Parts: sequence; C-alpha cells; structure tokens
Amino acid sequence: MKKIFLYILAGSLCFTACKKDDDDTSTYVEPEDITVQNSYDDQSIDKFLDANYLDAQGNIKAFSSTDTADDHQTKLSAMIPAPVKLPSGVVYIVRAGAQPEDSTPPVTGTTIGNRDIVKMMLRSKTYLAANTDGNVAFISGSDFVNVIDGGGSPVLDPTYYYIADENLLIKNATTDVAKTKGYYMIEGFNEALQKFKAFDLPNGANYNLQGVIIVPSRAAFARDPHYNYTGYSFRNRSFVFNFQVYKTEARPINQN
Repeated sequence: MKKIFLYILAGSLCFTACKKDDDDTSTYVEPEDITVQNSYDDQSIDKFLDANYLDAQGNIKAFSSTDTADDHQTKLSAMIPAPVKLPSGVVYIVRAGAQPEDSTPPVTGTTIGNRDIVKMMLRSKTYLAANTDGNVAFISGSDFVNVIDGGGSPVLDPTYYYIADENLLIKNATTDVAKTKGYYMIEGFNEALQKFKAFDLPNGANYNLQGVIIVPSRAAFARDPHYNYTGYSFRNRSFVFNFQVYKTEARPINQN
C-alpha cells in the first residue's frame, strides 16, 4: 500500500521548470466580474483554435506569420472531427488516425474512468486570457508539464487528473483547503480525458499524440487556492493539454 501512495505522490510532482514564453503578465488586469474573465477565456480559446494546427505527431504548432510552408495545414478549429465544447467550457479535439482503433493493427482501447490510474505522454501549457487594448487573447504562456521535449518518460497518475483521499498530500495537509480534491485537481481535464480511450503501450514507445484538451480557468482553479505545482499562481489561468494516454487501469477500490 505504501508503494502505491509513493508512486501516486511521485506522479503528482513530475514537472518541468515553469518557463515563461513571454513576460507580459504586467499587462493583465483581473476583471472584477468573473463572468468577464469567463468571456475572455472563451474568446481566447476560439482564437487559439484558429491560430494553431497539429503536426505529423500531433504536436500543437502555431501558424507562422512570415513563412508560407504551413499554409496547407488545417487549423484546430477546422479539424474533422470538429472540436467539441462541453457545458463546462472545456474544449477537446479527438485527432483522427491517432486513436487505439486507428492503430496498425487496430487495437481495442480502454475506457478511461474519472478515478483511474493513468499514464500519459504529455505536454501542457497555461495561459492568461486578457483584454489588451481591445484585443482579447491568451498571453503569458508558461509550461505546466512537459515530458515530451527532451525525451522524458510518461507521467504516471498525476494529481491534477485525480487525487485519492488517501494520497499523502491530503493526509499530511495542515489546512482544510489542502485536504480537498479541488485543491489539486484540474476538473475540466478529468472531465474531457474521459472522452478518449487509452492505449496499452510500454514507457519506451514512440508517441503519437491523440488529442487536445483546452480547459478555461473556470473549469480549472478559477480564483480558488490551489496546490503549488510550479511556483506560479494559476489564478484565472486556462490550460492547454496535448497528450497520449499510454495506459489506464482501475484504481484500487480502497483509494477513494
């Protein structure tokens, strides 16, 4: 049992340094009305879907404004199947040809439950949606998790997907808020990942990313306190996940 708790804890701490793509946080002004922030998130997600595409391995790439080499690529918003928006505001994209049933030979994928133990090859970034001189868009991009660049191993059982009450982070917490699941979990990511099926791949298998999940701040941590994953605040921040689920298995019934 102790061994299970230890790898759950280790999975939650498998992060790269939180590298900022830009340093424009100072231009962000938090709207007093959170519904305004929600609107900024939705508008910024729409722009992100128009400004990016997937390369041959499913990595998210931004269209170049100076190079025509990517003009033939399909923007995320125009992909088939089309992006799906859930009532929570979360948007997910199932990449055609990159699901278990599309493998050669085809395999039967495993349904992902909301409390399963998952193993993922993953790149994730976090953004602020801001109104800068009348232009609403994502700013202040930062790495959240990245085990793809540099050839890392898949992430095992991360607490931002699911955390059990028996996890040492909760059991050893000293404040009431840190004893709650919502302090650690990005609920919109958990919700959308269940729309996919898992492979059954070894750690060393080459990745072929199967999808994208974009979580607006209201389906992440919003303005609530949260676990210090990277040293930066996730207040009002949206998350973009680019991933492949290598494997999933049912969590032991005694780990609620």
